[in-house]
Amino acid sequence: MSKDPDPFEQGRRAARENIPADGNPYSDGSQEHALWAAGHEQVANAVEAGEAEDI
Repeated sequence: MSKDPDPFEQGRRAARENIPADGNPYSDGSQEHALWAAGHEQVANAVEAGEAEDI
């Protein structure tokens, strides 16, 4: 039941764990890099806006 890691969810988790956006482990320009960054940004923006409980 092993599933490939979801880059979007990995980015969300990284932001919740205060890992900076430049900690993106995927190659710049790849789809995975963009998904990770989008997930990270979603949570980081919510935290900044004070809405972290919903994320």
